[in-house]
Amino acid sequence: MLSPGVRSAAGAAPGVNSIDLGPIRTAMADERSRPAPGVVVWIEGLPGAGKTTVSRWLADSLHSAGTPTEILDGEEVRRTFFPELGFTRKDRETQARRVSHFAQILARHVPIVLVAMITPYETSRQAARAAVQVPFIEVWLRCPLEICEKRDPQGLYRKTREGTVKRVTGVDDPFEEPLNPDLIVDTGTASATDCGRRVLDHLASKGLVHPVVA
Repeated sequence: MLSPGVRSAAGAAPGVNSIDLGPIRTAMADERSRPAPGVVVWIEGLPGAGKTTVSRWLADSLHSAGTPTEILDGEEVRRTFFPELGFTRKDRETQARRVSHFAQILARHVPIVLVAMITPYETSRQAARAAVQVPFIEVWLRCPLEICEKRDPQGLYRKTREGTVKRVTGVDDPFEEPLNPDLIVDTGTASATDCGRRVLDHLASKGLVHPVVA
């Protein structure tokens, strides 16, 4: 019950202070329209396992279906933002920690963030999962070393065998087998399309994306 002579804010009497509800309504509308937190899909595997190829296929398919998607490629992030990092275990773990932070920020603004990164150590994977406060899907692209060496898109394996490059994962630096990935995709003989569809199907089964026909 309003006191005599006092009207609501919508029709306040002259000289009576009233609350301006405009900013409050605007804030409420902004909150309702703000996108839900996104999903981070962390794609790991040996050099040559297909991380970048599968990530690009996924991004193209999701974009075509109307789902904005961003890719964080580990090597591109390293070259662009952290060229001082080497390939020691400490530097690799630092790289993973920084990329997980980037992914967390991006996931506030886009529905799907794809991280394509070797991530050779289980401690780094667990740290990334703990750091990303949105749904986190760990995908291991499993591929035999001999097939990765045949692909060798950057020539790393050849250079390692020649002795001109050191600390290449899978040769003279370990790749620890993931203990609890959400999805394992064998990329040794399957096409990028088939591998990408496996990932999309998994995301759809969890209700994280709408089913995509690709």
